[in-house]
Amino acid sequence: MTERQIQILDAIIEQYAEVASPVGSSLLAKLFNVSSATVRAEMANLEELGFISQPHTSAGRVPTDKGYRFYVNQVGGESVKTPNPRVERALAARTNNGGMPERVIRNTVDTLVELTHNLGLGTIGNQLYMSGLSNLFGQPEFIHPAQVQEVARLLDNLEPWLREAAPNEALSVYIGAENPIGRNSGCSLIISKFRSPFSDRSFIGVLGPTRQSYRDVMSLVERAGKTLEESMYE
Repeated sequence: MTERQIQILDAIIEQYAEVASPVGSSLLAKLFNVSSATVRAEMANLEELGFISQPHTSAGRVPTDKGYRFYVNQVGGESVKTPNPRVERALAARTNNGGMPERVIRNTVDTLVELTHNLGLGTIGNQLYMSGLSNLFGQPEFIHPAQVQEVARLLDNLEPWLREAAPNEALSVYIGAENPIGRNSGCSLIISKFRSPFSDRSFIGVLGPTRQSYRDVMSLVERAGKTLEESMYE
């Protein structure tokens, strides 16, 4: 892809995360100070490459799983951003309260729910703590019963999958069909590995629609994992 195509793809992903509706050429033309015809030509190339698609009901475009993966790989190559002071304080308050490890993990998961508006999850021994189901099913993507069933299937099997797969990266992102369970759920799983008194491979993270602010959420989830580990072994 050309540099301008990368910039347009990034803009489509970030705008779509905010507005939850297909992104049109007129908006992008204003952002990049070029003609709508130029943007439409670039969008056509991106669509041909499989990075975006055009819903049949709209002239705008939405990212595909392939487009999200390209974007996430870019973001993952950057250093972890320092969250803003409000985020830093929220995580610190929940993890540095001197409580039992189980309570600290639960509190940190609840903080992720509040900050990301996704479903939060964390492993506590052999159990998976989840919070924020209403956030997940309140997203506009999940209005069709068949898709809700796919999401429920993913959630039902998430704990044994995490136990068996035990992802080894500090931060792992599974986008849409990359999820081994519930491939048609339209969800992305973002998890951070951390050490805890329960296991050297404990996990904390979020599950949300593929349409989300990956740059911010990935940074926040990784920060949560690091903060948890530091609070338990400081």
